[in-house]
Amino acid sequence: MTSPTDVESVEEANTAFYEAMERGDFEDVSALWLNGDGADDVSCVHPGWPVLSGRGEVLRSYALIMANTEYIQFFLTDVRVSVAGDTAVVTCTENILSGGPAEEAGELGPLVGQLVVATNVFRRTPDGWRIWSHHGSPVLAESDEDEDDEPPA
Repeated sequence: MTSPTDVESVEEANTAFYEAMERGDFEDVSALWLNGDGADDVSCVHPGWPVLSGRGEVLRSYALIMANTEYIQFFLTDVRVSVAGDTAVVTCTENILSGGPAEEAGELGPLVGQLVVATNVFRRTPDGWRIWSHHGSPVLAESDEDEDDEPPA
């Protein structure tokens, strides 16, 4: 049986991951990914990227993203947490606002919004919940709720 404490702990780990990304804190992002036993099984799919496997390859991708992103903010919606034993799955929608390096010194580059649906899989470790896998897919289609109720012309 899943305890409310497990669900809360997974939610906290998930939130900590996105907050560390917003701060551009590579050390905190790294600490949240599974290490030691199972680190070779770590995987990540960024929107539009191929599957990245192994802790080293995954963390290199985050270093690259952070080095090329001047500003990023995540507004998480539709967050759902499911815990089964020592594994947890979080699904959510990442409403992302980001900006790349500015062309002129001291200015923020153009901001871009993006919707990504994400699945984050966590494993319980002696040090707490750690990310085992992240998969993000861009939202390319509008939902039924967003469509007008007008009949086609």
